[in-house]
Amino acid sequence: MALTHPSVSATANYEQLEFFGDAVVRLVVSEWLMETYPQETVGRYSALRSVLVSDRTLGKIAASYGFDRYLLIAPSTKIDLHKQIHRLGDVLESVLGALYLSTHTSELIRPWLDIHWLSISEVVLQDTALQNYKDALQELTQSQSKLLPTYQISQPITLTSEDDRFTAEVFLQGELLGTGKGRSKKAAEQEAAKEAFFKLRPQPPKVQED
Repeated sequence: MALTHPSVSATANYEQLEFFGDAVVRLVVSEWLMETYPQETVGRYSALRSVLVSDRTLGKIAASYGFDRYLLIAPSTKIDLHKQIHRLGDVLESVLGALYLSTHTSELIRPWLDIHWLSISEVVLQDTALQNYKDALQELTQSQSKLLPTYQISQPITLTSEDDRFTAEVFLQGELLGTGKGRSKKAAEQEAAKEAFFKLRPQPPKVQED
């Protein structure tokens, strides 16, 4: 059932297990973060967790295990690469939910995730904004000017790519600080915030050579 798409069965599919598995994954990653990075702050735990349990991350983990080969899905179902990654993330959550229900512990779950989370988190921790540039930009502008950035979203009449579906502009006191594009409004805002964040972020002083 954990590998059965709703297109195959409207009742005996992975949706309920995926709903449960979503909560299981959040619990397990919280446990893993506290074990792996005991000195980190709650704020950084939250930022890291949001990356590690994202649809994109879970979908890539599922793809690395070849879940697409075992998913039962109706042949008529259209496959879009972006939706496929999201779907595989759902399937991973459903499988992990089923594993948790069989033991009521994380012993069968951690081996699927720990090694992936470690490599991903090491990269994310090198990012000053922990890949959440909207929050990072907001904190930066509040500390510098006590003001919050504002966003404007537009949607082109014609599309050259699904990745360009939305365009976001971020402003501070009427000044354009950054522009970004994305499949969703949220993704476009993150790209705009990233550009603005690196524009406003204080630069370390240059070391003068003798």
